[in-house]
Amino acid sequence: MAWLQLRVNATSATAESVGDAMSECGALSVTFLDSKDTPIFEPLPGETRLWGETDVMGLWQASADMDVALNYLQNQFGQLTYKLEALEDKDWERAWMDNFKPMKFGHRLWVCPSWCPVPDPAAVNVMLDPGLAFGTGTHPTTALCLTWLDGLDLVGKTVIDYGCGSGILAVAALKLGAARVIGIDIDPQAIQASQANAERNQVADRLALHLAGEAELPVADVLVANILAGPLQELAPTISDLVKTGGQLALSGLLMEQQDSVKAAYQDQFENLQVSEQDQWMRIDGIKK
Repeated sequence: MAWLQLRVNATSATAESVGDAMSECGALSVTFLDSKDTPIFEPLPGETRLWGETDVMGLWQASADMDVALNYLQNQFGQLTYKLEALEDKDWERAWMDNFKPMKFGHRLWVCPSWCPVPDPAAVNVMLDPGLAFGTGTHPTTALCLTWLDGLDLVGKTVIDYGCGSGILAVAALKLGAARVIGIDIDPQAIQASQANAERNQVADRLALHLAGEAELPVADVLVANILAGPLQELAPTISDLVKTGGQLALSGLLMEQQDSVKAAYQDQFENLQVSEQDQWMRIDGIKK
């Protein structure tokens, strides 16, 4: 079966109403997308968080009369900026799998999905499939952190992965020689995903996982935090206290225009702060004073 997809540009004030109207005129599903690719914070329970500029995407069967749907929407909201297109029916699972290939970071670290052969059995291979939690290596912020970890001597070290998501950074650190890793996240699904990926990679015995604020944490030799610029600034005192003197820190999840404010939040506690960039996403790393 083929499908018709209608994408309407809306705002945070109108997006939910546009989505409701799409459902009323026959949309089988409605999705909200950030039209400017701006990260947002995790919503509170029962809260719908929408972006400043939001695209609302509705999906209809190919036989639907889209003139009727468009007239209904424009009667409700006036002239709309929209795009209507036909979607080819295909094996979406197969297409998705075909687009996720093994990826190399630094000199020795690979992230490999389970359905692909390992390119280099002698390398450090992290086996990980996309899932419910953020972090597969495809996003520049994750790639920046993986490359940084690959360049460290982690043998015997204690590492904290603050905002562990899928556990990709925690598992990579353990496979790169860390003695133990503590993973922290605010999302219970992230804790579950990290545990499952650690078990798949046979490193779960050296990984401790906690919801944020629910455990007293030790100071670490290395801390990596791949979250967002706002939380990185708000958590600067907490994160700084978790790194031992001479320990190493990497912060990611921030855009180019956010680097100065994040650096300012850490510069009193850390020296040699360096900035690395990939596709306009940044990583800041330094040494605890």
